[in-house]
Amino acid sequence: MSRLATLRSRWTALAARERALSAVAATLVALALIWWLGFAGPLQTLRNAESRHAALDAQLSHMRSLQTQALSMQSQPRMTAEESRRILEELVRQRLGPAAQLAAAGDRVTVTLRAAPADVLAMWLTQVRVNARAQPIEARLTRSGSSASWDGTVVLALPAR
Repeated sequence: MSRLATLRSRWTALAARERALSAVAATLVALALIWWLGFAGPLQTLRNAESRHAALDAQLSHMRSLQTQALSMQSQPRMTAEESRRILEELVRQRLGPAAQLAAAGDRVTVTLRAAPADVLAMWLTQVRVNARAQPIEARLTRSGSSASWDGTVVLALPAR
């Protein structure tokens, strides 16, 4: 006897009430599966769409500002390593002051930091990249104490001659 025939004989052996309850239970399980597989995911996506759209708009805005900055940097005339080093020394003196010490070796400059405030360091790194056209290639920083300041070194590459 095949499995289908066995199931059919068991089904017919059930009372009418048991068959009705089994059919209702099977229908509920089928509806729950249809809901879970077919509708719950898309509805969740629709609920999250507005916040994801806002996040993507913010990301797009940030990428466009970076593109604008990159295009403006490309349009600037080339800078020699000496000019870049001079501007870098000036930025260290103006922004970081006694919290930093500069050591130059060829086309690399190492800046040693002692308790440099985090916000000042972030602004300084941006200005170094834009004004002196030096690129950070290595940073070994540790948080100093419980304040928002940093100790360590930042190695910068000056522009090619």
